Order: sequence, then structure tokens, then C-alpha cells
Amino acid sequence: MLPATGEKLLASLVEKLRKAYGDGLVAVVLYGSAAAGDHQASYSDYNILCVLNQVTPRELAMSEDLFRWWREQGSPAPLLLSEEEVHNSADSFAIEFRDMKERRKVLYGPDVIAHLKIEGHYYRAQVEHELRSKLLRLRQQGAAQLSNPEALLKLCLDSVSTFCVLGRHALLAGHVDAKSERRAIVHQLAKTLSADMSAFDTLLDIREDKAGVDPGDPGELFARYLQSVQQMIKFVDGLEGKS
Repeated sequence: MLPATGEKLLASLVEKLRKAYGDGLVAVVLYGSAAAGDHQASYSDYNILCVLNQVTPRELAMSEDLFRWWREQGSPAPLLLSEEEVHNSADSFAIEFRDMKERRKVLYGPDVIAHLKIEGHYYRAQVEHELRSKLLRLRQQGAAQLSNPEALLKLCLDSVSTFCVLGRHALLAGHVDAKSERRAIVHQLAKTLSADMSAFDTLLDIREDKAGVDPGDPGELFARYLQSVQQMIKFVDGLEGKS
């Protein structure tokens, strides 16, 4: 269930989209953790797919003020696609559309996602690409913060949600019936990969403001965190040819 403030905010967004695009607005879809009831106000975004009849410079100009307002509410700009692009882009955006198929709430218009088909080989390849690229970025950012424990811990906290999402997709790529809640995903990863995912548990404890959580040395936590992500990559890489 979304909080009442979230429902009100999404209703305001839909109304603004309808006023901006008129008959050109096809559908508005909420997807991701908020649609699954796992939204955390301090860390989570409201991810929105906005589908139009067409997307030209005219529609982009109409979006400027609206999208600026939405970003000021703390969420990224809606993903703006034409109806044709939705139907023809599943191979390029396999993770995003798989996430929408699994966790979505239609806020306006028809369910444009229901009949999309996600090809397994494209999906697995994108999951591995995203994991590897996010790991490289985490290493680069972490290398600049190793002497600053507070900043290093914040880097881990800011990224753990993304890696939980990618961990869920790693499980799905391996034909595991993945859960939606972050903690359950982490425990499934630990069991399926036979991997130490305790760094993820610690970071989730901190995010959830659990009493008495001791992260220990942030440098050591960061090292274990990296190792867990590497295990996820190894698992997905081993799926090649099995999709």
C-alpha cells in the first residue's frame, strides 16, 4: 500500500500529465518498489512510465515545467516513450520492462505492458551488463572515499537498493521465483548463490533505522559488499547459454 501522501502526489502527477498532453497521453504506469508496496520515503523513488502517441520536440517542450516539478518532489523524470517504442523496445530495455511486468500499477489508460514479451537472452545479458557497470562505478567512487568512513558508508547505503533490484533480476534470470521485498531478495541470493550477503543485511538494517546496528569498520563492510556483488555477477555470467 502506498502512503496517502504518495497517492495524492501520484494523482497530482496524472492530472498534470493529462493537462499537458491532452488526447496525446496514452498511459501512465507506476513501476518498481513503490508499485510492489516496498517504498521507503528516505531512499526510494516513484518510477513512472509515461506513454504518448508520439514523442517529438513539441512534447518535450510541453514536458519541461512538469518534469521539473516532479524532480522537485524527489523522483526522477518520468520515462517518456511513444506507444510504438513500448512495443518495439523490449529487447533494449529488458530489465526495465521485466520490472514493469512484475511490479506495476496502472495510474491512467490501458495496461500497455501486459502483453510485452521479454526474450531471455537479452534479459540475461542486460542484467550482467548492469551489474558489471554498477560494480565498476562503485569501485571508482569507493576508491575516492576510502579514507572517509562516513562518506564510504553513505556510498554503500545509497547504492544498496540498486543492487537489490539487480539481485532480484539475477534470480529471475536464473528462473528463481524471486521475492519483491529487499530483505527477502538478499536471503534468496544468499541461499541460491551460496554466498555471504551479510553486508547487504547490515546496510538494510541501517536504512531501516534498526536499533543497535553496528556497521563495524566501513572499509571492511565495503570490501564484503563488493565481494557479494562479484558473486552475483559470477552467477549471472554462468547462466549464458541457459536462458
